[in-house]
Amino acid sequence: MKKIGRLALLVILVLAAPSSDLAAAPGEVIISHASMSTSAIPLWVTQRQNFFGRYGVKSKVVWVRGNPAQIATLVSGDTQIAYGGATTALAAAVGGRDMKIIASLSSRESLDLVARPNIKSAKDLAGKRFGVQSVGGGVWKTATVWLEHFGMDERRDNIQMIVIGDVTVLAQSLEAGLIDVTVVPPFLRRRLAEKGFTVLGRCEQTKLPSVGMTVLVERPYLQQNAETLQGVMMALIEGMTFTGHPRNKSVVLETLTKQFRMTDTVAVEGAYQDVATLVRLEEGRKPYVSLEGMRILQRLLKPQNPKIGDIKVESLVDSTIVKKIEDSGFFDKLNAEYGGK
Repeated sequence: MKKIGRLALLVILVLAAPSSDLAAAPGEVIISHASMSTSAIPLWVTQRQNFFGRYGVKSKVVWVRGNPAQIATLVSGDTQIAYGGATTALAAAVGGRDMKIIASLSSRESLDLVARPNIKSAKDLAGKRFGVQSVGGGVWKTATVWLEHFGMDERRDNIQMIVIGDVTVLAQSLEAGLIDVTVVPPFLRRRLAEKGFTVLGRCEQTKLPSVGMTVLVERPYLQQNAETLQGVMMALIEGMTFTGHPRNKSVVLETLTKQFRMTDTVAVEGAYQDVATLVRLEEGRKPYVSLEGMRILQRLLKPQNPKIGDIKVESLVDSTIVKKIEDSGFFDKLNAEYGGK
């Protein structure tokens, strides 16, 4: 528990962005993310390798605490682009914001389902405490998808969704007995499994479909900055490809070590394997947003907020940037450069 606790503290200290970090320099684009999990690593690799600069974008990447803060900074203009879950877009749309999801960088759930040692099957989760980061957020969404996969229902089976914190804090809380089950990245799942906790589901094996990490902007920004957003997307696409290529392992490990100040070599290696798997699952997929996936997400969120059911998910998606990139031949050029994985 102490190791996980120290890791959580280190991540919070490193990534918590003071308000001064949200001050953009002239011509600078600020990209926010609210996740401390593996899904953020390709974003930081893209920034540290200056892929944004390669495609003409002056950028800054900052962490904000939670989806509501991410939307707030986007709406205020303190940030211009949100790198986050599709749940963020739906929540913003309900609040009356004119948001557009321009891409989805992952199409699979990436968190594993882990429970206390006395829980041996998903059926044992009835009446138990399920730790999440926020109700309606990305971790909650993954939790709900896992429950549905196993034929369980939060309300029918009296499963208590308890708001605890980010995935590292959730792992610590599971060890401390504050919750009975949660979802965590694979590297934390492996640590918990070594201590006797029950692994009920592994994302790499089950491959649950999802609209994962998305690129979200307000519609006026999209209309006025299409060229900049094209550069951002080209950078992120190359960053994902670069991250997943075996020849770049040492660079990705260095990013993990420096950006997240991780000193535990086993944890660093585990986190690298997680992100490599995440990228590998997306290999060959162009980052279009799945409308079917959006409708599934809408159905899952509707019981929490009935207004979400009134949203036309098609109106949230704008694929013009990705289509323009595809038509330019960019994907073929990238495959040629990074071929032979």
